[in-house]
Amino acid sequence: MSRVARAAGTAAVGALLWGTLVEPRLFTLRRHDVPVLPPRAAPIRVLQLSDLHLAPWQHRKIDWLRRLAELRPDLLVLTGDLLGHTEARTALLRALRPLVQSGVPGVFVHGSNDYYGPIPKNPLKYLRAPSRLATRQPDIDNAALTAGLTDLGLVNLNNASTRMELRGTALELFGLGDPHIRYDDPSRMRASLGELRAADPQPERNEPVRLGVVHAPYRASLDVLLDEQADLILAGHTHGGQVRVPGLGALTSNCDLPVRQARGLSAWYDAERAAYLNVSAGLGASIFAPVRFACRPEASLLTLVRAA
Repeated sequence: MSRVARAAGTAAVGALLWGTLVEPRLFTLRRHDVPVLPPRAAPIRVLQLSDLHLAPWQHRKIDWLRRLAELRPDLLVLTGDLLGHTEARTALLRALRPLVQSGVPGVFVHGSNDYYGPIPKNPLKYLRAPSRLATRQPDIDNAALTAGLTDLGLVNLNNASTRMELRGTALELFGLGDPHIRYDDPSRMRASLGELRAADPQPERNEPVRLGVVHAPYRASLDVLLDEQADLILAGHTHGGQVRVPGLGALTSNCDLPVRQARGLSAWYDAERAAYLNVSAGLGASIFAPVRFACRPEASLLTLVRAA
């Protein structure tokens, strides 16, 4: 074997070991400032958690999540795929409890893995087309998961909306069910928003900052949230590509979102409107594909600040 071949083989083994044994455990906090608040508004810190894919034995991840309560955010947003095992619900609620017990309000939407447990898949399929589920029978008790999250005090935004006031600023939050498995229902979300806005006695005086929430950032769903005047859209699902090529970036977003927007803060816009879009690379991966390369698992801390 030539020296070049030996070196290439050594590098490949090293990359495999790094991507399976080291980087998936290097949890990090990605921070962004998002200028969407009105003049003189106090900053609002939003903690976004996505794609935990939590399994009951992942104690390092659970402990790291519990320590996030020390950040003292103003709002918690969960953007789906929280479960990575059919028996992970108790571990998830334990991981989130310190955050919500500290008084942090929160909202959530579901991802496909909050209905379906993980199964082995051919990873090359992700490079050809989005891996949308079709005929599988759900094997996760989603009703129990939803009840557990709402019992913690979190608001269900699946095809729904809510309002709250944080640090003197009115927020309007609305979300869609997961479009990856076609659980999104824009008409239900719009009906909820209609009721919410009709109940406001002074809509012009109480103009809120609007946050749209969805698990999988398919273009059509982002457009729906943009149509409802979202100032900021939060999503997950992509894992940031999960395996990124240094200098090139993600190879796939596992949806029709451009791969250049598969991770981090960018903009989503049409001819008339624009919104900030934050796509979290998430904190986990399927237990059958526990790989991360050049894409550390992350939570997002978004500080909403005054617009210029």
